[in-house]
Amino acid sequence: MEKDDPLRLENQLCFPLYACSRELTKLYRPWLDQLGITYTQYITLMVLWEEQRVSVKELGLRLHLDSGTLTPLLKKLEARGYLRRQRSVEDERVVLACITDAGNALREQAQDIPCEMAAQLQAFPPEKAKALYTLLYEFIGIIDAAEK
Repeated sequence: MEKDDPLRLENQLCFPLYACSRELTKLYRPWLDQLGITYTQYITLMVLWEEQRVSVKELGLRLHLDSGTLTPLLKKLEARGYLRRQRSVEDERVVLACITDAGNALREQAQDIPCEMAAQLQAFPPEKAKALYTLLYEFIGIIDAAEK
């Protein structure tokens, strides 16, 4: 197979992004397992810890999750008592996800996760991390624009 063959795995931008995402998520697993949540539940809770309540539609947009993924995820978090879903008083068509006291208490247990992850990844210099962060969000914007 030719080195410049477009179907070579090493020529795919998507593959290192995919592999990196899987490996990074794997690094989170020990801490998230202690909390009894998945990575996707963790990032969902992060938005709720920040906002306290947010429309399900906005939550899906912020997390880049479709309703087929988000709805069962929210049901599981609701069953565990970490959030509740309710209709908006202003517009009944809007469903809000609202953090509960139990969900906020989980935040306290998750407090050290970012520092633990930073310690795991200390070999990656902060300036490179910031540059990568900026590039990834730029790339997400390009992908979002292409989907429209």
